[in-house]
Amino acid sequence: MKSILIVEDDITYGMMLKTWLSKKGFQVTSASSIARAQKHLETEGADLILSDLRLPDKDGIDLLKWLGIQGMSIPLIMMTSYADIQSAVQAMKLGASDYVAKPVNPDELLKKIGEAMKRPSVSPKQTIYSEKGDNTRSQPSEGTPSSDYLEGESDAAKQLYNYVRLVAPTTMSVLINGASGTGKEYVAHRIHQLSKRAGQPFVAIDCGSIPKELAASEFFGHVKGSFTGALTDKTGAFVAANGGTIFLDEIGNLSYEVQIQLLRALQERKIRPVGSNKEITVDIRLVSATNEDLEQGIEKGTFRQDLFHRINEFTLRMPELKDRKEDILLFANFFLDQANRELDKQLIGFDDAASKALLEYHWPGNLRQMKNIVRRATLLAQGKIITPNELTELQEPIHTQIGLPLRNEETEKQKIIEALRQTGNNKSRAAQLLGIDRKTLYNKLSLYDIDL
Repeated sequence: MKSILIVEDDITYGMMLKTWLSKKGFQVTSASSIARAQKHLETEGADLILSDLRLPDKDGIDLLKWLGIQGMSIPLIMMTSYADIQSAVQAMKLGASDYVAKPVNPDELLKKIGEAMKRPSVSPKQTIYSEKGDNTRSQPSEGTPSSDYLEGESDAAKQLYNYVRLVAPTTMSVLINGASGTGKEYVAHRIHQLSKRAGQPFVAIDCGSIPKELAASEFFGHVKGSFTGALTDKTGAFVAANGGTIFLDEIGNLSYEVQIQLLRALQERKIRPVGSNKEITVDIRLVSATNEDLEQGIEKGTFRQDLFHRINEFTLRMPELKDRKEDILLFANFFLDQANRELDKQLIGFDDAASKALLEYHWPGNLRQMKNIVRRATLLAQGKIITPNELTELQEPIHTQIGLPLRNEETEKQKIIEALRQTGNNKSRAAQLLGIDRKTLYNKLSLYDIDL
């Protein structure tokens, strides 16, 4: 019989959980403080810990750290009435298996307990940041998502990756449509990883960066002396990717002439290096991506319709970050983890004001922009938490009319409060956003009795 230790200072709630889990076939013990939990674990152990976040003596985070120091590989699920993403993310960083918000949904809790007990045990101390800020991660297998990317938990993300899992095992050509910075290349990699070609090469080409006159050479290769500058033989992407997947990013940038050559290669499964009379048979799976409307390009005559149908047997549409509100803080913390490792820092997360700023920003550059902003903020941060002071890129100008008649004073007051919020109460920057000098701002603060 599997044993569960409940760490909960609400005696009534803890007893209710204990009774319910006992009926589900578990051997359940409860403790009302971290100290008592530690004593029980030292003497009796447990197969799983279900711990409240806030406890009288310490909190669930302290228990996780203690487990790491003791080298105890016991899965822990965190319960919290403070269901804020920061506490959950910090707990997960320190090795928590999962977290649930109180009041707990019984079916959800039972599912998470089952999942946690099935996973291989990992000691929390293996996931705590070392003194150098290095978070050790195992290399992903071909079927495992890369640790350099997070798929997300929003409905839009779940639908996207459901489609990815459906189309990956097929032979269909896939067109990924989405704005810059939304993660199109990761999706292409994921399709390859989940396909039957996973053990073969994945070759990516940025069509937007290839000069028109060199595109055929990049795709199909060339023989020495076939044109000025061809000093040696070159293997093209199609041959390099033979047996695997070729990813053509921003395919809409290809010239009309190269589109014709590409279509022929896809139809005949044969390519001819530039300057060669020899044809080479190739077997590739094509995944393409674009941030343009290719159908509009067909109407304008800049993109071939027959090529469009060849590359577009299945379309995936990438959601923009602003349409994935549930994922914003998850990605922010994910990029913070990456920046910590890269910059040798040990930041914990974002304060409430910074989190709010991240959620309210419209993210025109999507994930790529967020990664750069979080990286910069990590570099600038002086403490353990990122504040709005390190997120100046998110502070957008406020258009206000300071010279309005006094009958509009409430509007003016709200705009001043908003400017202060966006700047983390930095009066100099708030004054700049409002288009007034610092002295005028102080006068307005006094006039409207705004207390900081």
